[in-house]
Amino acid sequence: MAILKFPSALISGDCTTSSLTLDGGSIIDQCIVTAGEKGTFFLEQHLLYVVLGGSVKLTCGRQSWTVGKNEMILLRKAHSVSYEKQGNPDTGLFESQLFAINDDLLAEFLTSQHVTIPPMTEEYGAKVSPMSERLVAYCWSLSPYFNDPSQVNPGLLKLKVMELLYNVMDCSKNIFRQMLQLRQPVKTDLHRVVEDNYTSPVTLEDLAYLSGRSLSTFKRDFQETYGESPAKWIRTRRLQKAHQMLEASNMSVADVAYSLGFENPTHFSRIFKEHFGTTPSAISAN
Repeated sequence: MAILKFPSALISGDCTTSSLTLDGGSIIDQCIVTAGEKGTFFLEQHLLYVVLGGSVKLTCGRQSWTVGKNEMILLRKAHSVSYEKQGNPDTGLFESQLFAINDDLLAEFLTSQHVTIPPMTEEYGAKVSPMSERLVAYCWSLSPYFNDPSQVNPGLLKLKVMELLYNVMDCSKNIFRQMLQLRQPVKTDLHRVVEDNYTSPVTLEDLAYLSGRSLSTFKRDFQETYGESPAKWIRTRRLQKAHQMLEASNMSVADVAYSLGFENPTHFSRIFKEHFGTTPSAISAN
């Protein structure tokens, strides 16, 4: 199954979704699910995940969280996140809103509020946070906007997104502190960053961001650590992982390709044969 990209591709499945979009890629997605749903999405932007009914289990690398009714979690961009949704026991419905936090919009908000970002000496990991009564009311106030998104004035929508940021700043210090760190990531262990993320459809810019380094510094540190370029190392590791998965599971060639971040099965099959001298389908058939 392909890893869907958020926000460029909205979560699909047995659900009804409606979205509000701003220039620059900011988006608010509403999801109402009538049955259990599982899948994986890759975050192209930071995501504030709000649950208004039911619960969702989110897994990112070695970490998992369960977000329940009137709770939220902030997830950093450039990560693959698996989800499993459960409806409310009484209604059977799962209701959520997903806010893609655009870097430029966040920078504009922080500048307008004259927020000085303090030096970050430790990494604040994602954490489930309760929503205040004000934040819950704000989310429900968006419901009419989803009825006819084409009629929502872009200026008004931008004000609504800014209103969200104001509410988070005033009502959830934990989430707001994490938002500040989105602008100034802490320099982290290079091994952990690449080992945790090489199977996702990340770019080198994404990995540099996750490691708290500039792209040039990331490439230099990677070369010094691994003795080869990050692009070559990532491709080799993905192919080795693909070989293992094809031998040890019943997954299709396409599912293996997508799960490891390859854009399409045809490209994956070609470079797999170049590397191993045989096709992935031949390994899968054995």
